[in-house]
Amino acid sequence: MLEYFSMGLIGLGYFLLIVYFISEIIGYSGFVLVGFRLLLDLVFMIILPIVFLSLFDYELENDCCTDSAVFSPEHRITIYCLIFLAVISYFYTGYFLSKSFTTPIMEVILNCLLIVGIVINILMLIQVEEISLIGNLPALGLLIVRLFQNHKRLIEYANFDDEATGVIKQLVWILNRPFWYKLPILTLLCLPVFVLITSFLMIFGQKPDSFIRAFTDTYKHGLSQLDYECLDVYCPSGHYLCTIAAKGHEGIVKPVRIGKRNGKTIVCNRQLLVSNAFEELMQEKIPKTHRIIRNFYDKIGNFVHRYYGVFEYKFVSDFIYILMKPLEWFFIFTLYLLDKKPENRIAKQYLGNSK
Repeated sequence: MLEYFSMGLIGLGYFLLIVYFISEIIGYSGFVLVGFRLLLDLVFMIILPIVFLSLFDYELENDCCTDSAVFSPEHRITIYCLIFLAVISYFYTGYFLSKSFTTPIMEVILNCLLIVGIVINILMLIQVEEISLIGNLPALGLLIVRLFQNHKRLIEYANFDDEATGVIKQLVWILNRPFWYKLPILTLLCLPVFVLITSFLMIFGQKPDSFIRAFTDTYKHGLSQLDYECLDVYCPSGHYLCTIAAKGHEGIVKPVRIGKRNGKTIVCNRQLLVSNAFEELMQEKIPKTHRIIRNFYDKIGNFVHRYYGVFEYKFVSDFIYILMKPLEWFFIFTLYLLDKKPENRIAKQYLGNSK
């Protein structure tokens, strides 16, 4: 349910983004534009990050056999804290300091937090690109725009306010330099702020390198460095519904023989053999549709794996077997409709192959 909710939010966010850009192009202004911008910020900077972390990270652990956590569970507190501070800086500078100025130190801290937010979003684009291209890319753009707005605000303050301190004038001098020149300097200014936050988080069990290890100490993602730990890990093959259904009471599920899957022995009944034969037929006849359905089925398998203890009870397998019976009849009908030798196809399933 949350996945559909997140997709709806992304659609709403992009709609607001388009309306906002059109308003900027045609020069429209007023409370309506401010409202669109506020909704845009709420969707991409607060609601979507919360939904994303809840769906793809918070409840997950590092797991070789299912969807793995985006951030290392041991180090994710550091990332969560930095995201929270970057969002606070984004809204504070945009809605409370849009035409005013705070202390020099606070200005440096706020801008450094925006840069940290930009870096996290860039790393996220690498870590989980298929998701981040939809959600993180707009957030990255909003952070960059806000950073340049802050720079413009500081430059205007220093140029027109005689009370601007020497520190601010020096900062403005840096901001007026070319991008390639000021970027290393701004990065150096961020280091003390980053070290201060990291030192504080060590009280809560985080490590000095938790920011990097949050991305690298994971499995199956863009920056993951622990994939080698999954090379010799066997993922149980009993995570799919038909296989579970075949493990029920013999009088109900009616096992017919023993089969092989990934080199492991499994119990095969008629329903399991028919289902696998139907999938094989789909893979031959309509491979693109098969991939879509298979991806969906794999997600069900990942869910089952997460709560696999529940499916060890035979009465649960009996229930799933009965629930799958209409599908079995549909599979048999399709096989007899499209395959010249359907029983041969059914009989050869799980005879030592790797499916």
